[in-house]
Amino acid sequence: MNNVTANRLTFDRKKVTIFFLDHIIEVCLVILIIGLTFGANGFLTWSNWMNIFRSNSLKGVIAFGMTMVIIAGLIDLSIGSMVGLAGVIVALACRDLTAGGMDLNTACLIGMALCFLLAIVVGWIQGFFQHKTGMPAFIVSLASLYALYGLAAILSGGYPIANQFPDWFNQLGMGRVGGQDGIPIPAIILAVSFLVTLFIMGYTTTGRATYAVGGNPESARLSGINVGKTKIFAFISVQILSVVSGFMTSGQVMAGTYSFGKGWELDVIAAVVVGGTSFTGGVGTVWGTLVGVIFMGVMTNGMTLLNFDIYVQYLVKAIIVFLAVLLSSYRAQVKA
Repeated sequence: MNNVTANRLTFDRKKVTIFFLDHIIEVCLVILIIGLTFGANGFLTWSNWMNIFRSNSLKGVIAFGMTMVIIAGLIDLSIGSMVGLAGVIVALACRDLTAGGMDLNTACLIGMALCFLLAIVVGWIQGFFQHKTGMPAFIVSLASLYALYGLAAILSGGYPIANQFPDWFNQLGMGRVGGQDGIPIPAIILAVSFLVTLFIMGYTTTGRATYAVGGNPESARLSGINVGKTKIFAFISVQILSVVSGFMTSGQVMAGTYSFGKGWELDVIAAVVVGGTSFTGGVGTVWGTLVGVIFMGVMTNGMTLLNFDIYVQYLVKAIIVFLAVLLSSYRAQVKA
């Protein structure tokens, strides 16, 4: 065998290895589904799968925004607090504005608009200060986590604000298209969020800039990319999607509570990492995050059907996330 043939075989093996590593989460998902189909009663039913999508849509929507943030080389820990605050703001708007004589639907829309405005402001502040000061995004978003959580608690007085929303708002969290056995509205919102984020990251200059900034901020700056604006856009995106999740969560339980979303950032980040997005930035796909969300949801659902203890479930999730990080590091070495 001559050197040319040997080099070609080595190159082909490397291509096959990289392809397998890039799609290993899909392979694991298929294996998991097959195993649970035979091992867990009621797993492969329409109602169970609709329940999986409904319950995982609340965090899954945020995961797409978090994918953009992590690809940009950043992190946002404040998403859970924004979920709770969004529900509180809409509930307060519905209660207080209608008390002054305003129509309930109008009051709800005003509350929702205020939430989106707040998401833009918070995302801009985080991106601006992180970029200008060089402060780690972990610290910037940690401060936002406490600030938003505290604000939600103060506005709500520490108590749930229940039964204030119009019926159409509640349907965002618990409604279905096609009757009782139809497709949950949260799952439809998840699909729309996926398609919008997929388009941004795959077919716009903003998406390409996000990858460039996460891969090498200085090289991105020298190539003419506005690094600060790109970071701000990523932060604003995940905050807006957190607000959307807050609407769905509050609509599902028909109440605004400051503690909704507390601790969600860990599950969201886990789904993104399992989906193949690298913490080093510049690497990841929205499709991978969708698969990661489904994988984590199917795994949790399967362990519940198999009567796994809740603490064992935490341990399994920890192992999965750890292996995903190791795989990401190994994949980077193979591609180098």
